[in-house]
Amino acid sequence: MYDFKPADGQDVAERYRELLNAADALTADEPDAVANMANVAALMWEFLPDLNWAGFYRVAPAKVSPALELVLGPFVGRPACIRIPMGTGVCGTAASSGATQLVEDVHAFPGHIACDAASQSELVVPVLRDGQVVAVIDLDSPHPARFTQADATGIEALAALLSTRI
Repeated sequence: MYDFKPADGQDVAERYRELLNAADALTADEPDAVANMANVAALMWEFLPDLNWAGFYRVAPAKVSPALELVLGPFVGRPACIRIPMGTGVCGTAASSGATQLVEDVHAFPGHIACDAASQSELVVPVLRDGQVVAVIDLDSPHPARFTQADATGIEALAALLSTRI
């Protein structure tokens, strides 16, 4: 049984090093993408303070067309939007651009999708495999400007680790 918990009083860099080590330990020998995403969502919830949502959206065929869209994956938090078109909202923008989206005020983001009205800030990092976005990691907070560049760097490292494991 694993008992991954961050130590009290850690700085941000150390917290992300421990999160990355825990994610590596849990996913290294597991070929099931859903299991890996579920465990990593739980780890992010445990390691990162002041979140109201942490999880994944996967790139998948759209329900009604041959296009691609984001489909809800494993997460921790309130129920969420199931399908997000590419280029729509923070998650769809990250997926279509392949670039991290660090949003201090989600209400100022054009086309923001309010799955949880409590969300005030958001960090979305694409997971790339062979240069293609296969998923995004999505973190929401009920606090404005919760996420920093250090958070973006930490989650980008996590996305790189997971690129062949989800």
